[in-house]
Amino acid sequence: MAKYIIKRVAISLITIWAIITITFILMHSVPGNPFRSESKMPPGVYENLLKKYGLDKPLHEQYVIYLKRLLKGDFGESMKSRVETVNDMIKRGFPVSAYLGLQALIIALCFGPALGAMAALNQNRWPDYLSMIIAILGISVPSFILGTVFIQFLARNISWLPIAGWGTFKHTILPSLALAMMPLAYIARLMRSSMLEVLGQDYIKTAKSKGISKGAVILKHAVRNAILPIISVLGTLVSNLLVGSFVVEKIFGIPGLGMAFVSSISNRDYTLIMGTTIFYAIILILMLLFVDIAYIFVDPRIKLTEGGR
Repeated sequence: MAKYIIKRVAISLITIWAIITITFILMHSVPGNPFRSESKMPPGVYENLLKKYGLDKPLHEQYVIYLKRLLKGDFGESMKSRVETVNDMIKRGFPVSAYLGLQALIIALCFGPALGAMAALNQNRWPDYLSMIIAILGISVPSFILGTVFIQFLARNISWLPIAGWGTFKHTILPSLALAMMPLAYIARLMRSSMLEVLGQDYIKTAKSKGISKGAVILKHAVRNAILPIISVLGTLVSNLLVGSFVVEKIFGIPGLGMAFVSSISNRDYTLIMGTTIFYAIILILMLLFVDIAYIFVDPRIKLTEGGR
């Protein structure tokens, strides 16, 4: 198992390095620079800005300097903000996005597996059809469309919840629901297909023949094994929700990392774009690494396979 963990950690580090390199090259391949859009800028000021941010150096030198900063945990200075660095913006925005994402994840994990299990246990009956309609809508309708629908009906027409903003628990309900619908629907469909496969296995029939109650068979044998595929995709879902939806945060006026990223694109703030992109990629890869390692302890069959090798 130690070799497997070391291998996964090494692959994760190489992947992070590759993402950093690709992001750096892509951003420096864009024509112009962030200061070209500044109108009537004196040539002397323009040259000083290039020198301050190291844009006057050769590309390979900029790359080495940027890597050294990243190793120290420094994402650099924002090219547009004079009061905050990229690290400051991430520290300010990420907790908001993480809180919103975790709340959406709880909603998805509470209702997604239950919806999928209900559909599998009532195959080709109305609970199955209802669950799959909800799942199809959650997957096919983007979260920002759901967000605008929630704002229209639950905030404007009924006035149950605030339209936008941040500060109280009520402000988190609508964006959390909008963010949760896609992972909820995906988990429900995955749980349904996995549950149907498990219910047809021989050990389920054996458990029933021993006189074990239907509830015990479902909870101890069917659900326990059907939920394993959900664990394998949990890393991607968690990382996506932790960082948050950029568009949803913009719609609801939430001061999270997503809003900072959208603003950085419109302002051509290269260091902020690279910083948020790399930060998001690191979270994604770390979550996938965590899930890969956790899967060893959850599924005994992986232990046997690794031991056999």
